Amino acid sequence: MKKYLVIFFIFILLLLPLISLFHSGLPHTHDGQDHVARIANFYQNLSEGNIIPRWGANLNWGYGHPILEFLYPAPSYFASFFHFFGFSFVDSIKIVFGLGMVLSGVFMYLWLSSFLAVEASLVGAVLYMYAPYRFIDLNVRGAIGENFVFIWLPLVLYFIYKLYKTKKISFIIPGGIALALLILSHNAISLMFLPFIIFYGIYLSSRSKNLKFYFLGFTFLILLGFILSAFFWFPALVEGKYTLRNIVTAGGYLDKFVNLNNLIYGKWNYGISGKFMVQLGLTHWLGFIASPFAAIYFFRKRNKLWIFTLALFIYILTAILLMLPESNFIWSRVPILQNFQFPWRFLAATTFATAVLGAVIFSTVPKKFSKYLFIAFCLLILFLSKDYFYPKAYLQKPETFYTGVYNGTTDTGESAPIWSIRFMEKRPKAHLEVIDGNASKKEIKRTSTYHEYLVSVKNRTLFSENTLYFPGWEIRANDKSLQIQYQNMAYRGIMLFSLDSGDYKIKVQYKETKLRAFADAISIVAIFNILGFYLFKFVKKRF
Repeated sequence: MKKYLVIFFIFILLLLPLISLFHSGLPHTHDGQDHVARIANFYQNLSEGNIIPRWGANLNWGYGHPILEFLYPAPSYFASFFHFFGFSFVDSIKIVFGLGMVLSGVFMYLWLSSFLAVEASLVGAVLYMYAPYRFIDLNVRGAIGENFVFIWLPLVLYFIYKLYKTKKISFIIPGGIALALLILSHNAISLMFLPFIIFYGIYLSSRSKNLKFYFLGFTFLILLGFILSAFFWFPALVEGKYTLRNIVTAGGYLDKFVNLNNLIYGKWNYGISGKFMVQLGLTHWLGFIASPFAAIYFFRKRNKLWIFTLALFIYILTAILLMLPESNFIWSRVPILQNFQFPWRFLAATTFATAVLGAVIFSTVPKKFSKYLFIAFCLLILFLSKDYFYPKAYLQKPETFYTGVYNGTTDTGESAPIWSIRFMEKRPKAHLEVIDGNASKKEIKRTSTYHEYLVSVKNRTLFSENTLYFPGWEIRANDKSLQIQYQNMAYRGIMLFSLDSGDYKIKVQYKETKLRAFADAISIVAIFNILGFYLFKFVKKRF
């Protein structure tokens, strides 16, 4: 009976953070509506055969936008999967949010229970799920990528630990896949987590009895994660030079620092960026404060967890310092930090590390007290979280609102091409317009990445194909490549082309650049090698 009560209690703990997702409509958050529109464009690409979507055709008032190339794709792939099976886009995104909350707790427990007792592992999982920042992501910001990225870090660490413990190569591939999913879930946050992953690998190497095997396995796991996700991060990194990214985000962090007292305590609210609650969590602070004493305790016991505990303390302390105004001199001198956009985003690092610290510290509690203390801890964290479970309101909009032309780019303009304005301001009159000259036109076919027209030109005519130009777009007339003009000050960023008199079949197509094709090939070859490896194992086992 006690066993079933425990399972029921844990089920309630998993379910409570998801209450807001069972309400009809979309939670009214900062980014939720934009994410649905992005995913609708993402799914449209998939349905048209574009396995790696990079172009949002209906965004930017119908002029299209390259944001999908720079937007972490893992949540969109998962949401598209659910939409394929009949869920609306809104319900699909809510399922992904729900998975982000539940699976993060499950995988945190899976990892921690590999080296800690059950109660301590459950404490870590609960702290991970119930950190105030997790509810900010869910019910205030609607940050699907940040919510989803929390799933994969403990899973990566779990496979690294299993590689170290079992000395089996079978954990390398799933570990690499988990790391790839981490990178594909949120590029900035995965970069934030990477130093801890590297530390953890080195930390376990100091304990390994087969250092050469472990080091090679760990290195290959990391490389595999980056190779599998290369189709996303490599083009996003290199082709970002064509966007307004560095212009729009320059200095944007300056007014996003937080005060220490707000990290300690703040009232729940639905404020704009940086005005919402940014506290670490009262129970999370307790673990951080107690960690130096725990490190001393483990050191005296000759338990190498003292190194692990101290590293977590330093990791949290660094994250806290980088959120304070006093760290401005670091932000101004380390350009890569500015890619995080908001100093308070380092709450993602403290959310993870304080949860692990809490579990490690709880492991020092004598077994005879641990069950009762765990129940008391859960009741306390439920009480502290009682105001976090609901969004400000719910949006009730038809599916066509998200699947049709969307009056926005769904970002702050950082993904717009440098030769364009940040946002278009009105919808085009037609997909193809005559700017100067005399011609008739007829649209034959239109998908996200392919437009086809028949035109009859009476005299030399200048056309506007009302799509934003970005490397990869090409225009052909009767299979002959045309020069695209996209820097006309009256039509900034829009594709213009000229034709002499005659009849033409115009094909406008968005293709992979050589760089993107190379990155795609790297990831695809890795995927086929993995499939081949498992197929070989299956055949060998069966025959």
